[in-house]
Amino acid sequence: MIKLGVPSKGRLMEKTFDWFDKRGITLTRTGSDREYAGAVEGVEGVALVLLSAGEVPRELAAGHIHLGVTGTDLIHEKLPLWEQQVEPLAEMGFGHADLVLAVPRGWVDVDLTDDLDAVAAAFRATHGFRLRIATKYHRLVRDFLRDAGVADYAIVDSQGATEGTVANETAEAIADITSSGETLRANHLKILSDGLILASQATLWRSRTAAVDDTDRAVLRALVDRLI
Repeated sequence: MIKLGVPSKGRLMEKTFDWFDKRGITLTRTGSDREYAGAVEGVEGVALVLLSAGEVPRELAAGHIHLGVTGTDLIHEKLPLWEQQVEPLAEMGFGHADLVLAVPRGWVDVDLTDDLDAVAAAFRATHGFRLRIATKYHRLVRDFLRDAGVADYAIVDSQGATEGTVANETAEAIADITSSGETLRANHLKILSDGLILASQATLWRSRTAAVDDTDRAVLRALVDRLI
């Protein structure tokens, strides 16, 4: 049985169901909203597994599911060797969001990561501790800043309301997902001109580690042929 993991709630689930439906495969949630059970119609040999979007990368990498729908950002953040563990099959055209690096709007002389590097060094010299960047995307942000040559900073973990950390004085800058930028502007933050860390969208992924026999392989091939 081929296992397909999709987001279990919200607009991401609805749009995923619509995407499959347009390709002749009907996904449905069964039972109550508290039950994570579902069904697949239109193709034989496929089971639906409802998960949070954040769980899908782990389950794909572990080989517990064969296919999964989640954002590019979550795959890249949660799977350091993602190319060896999963394969992108199709970008689905929704769930668009950019992971960006943003600083206070009042930092008029800070427009590029080079400027941030200079400010970070001056900040530590003045305050005696490193400039703090709030984010939940630790791996992606560290890799981005390393490539940009920014070294004198500290990551502050933030799992929610990241845009408010600067106003609350628990961080000096942030790296977070944004789609319109409105929340950043409302919190008096600006995106660095070269501060795009990753452009993300909902994507259908295939596990490279999930076990398949000849029957599974045939089902998987037929399913993928329908979808992409």
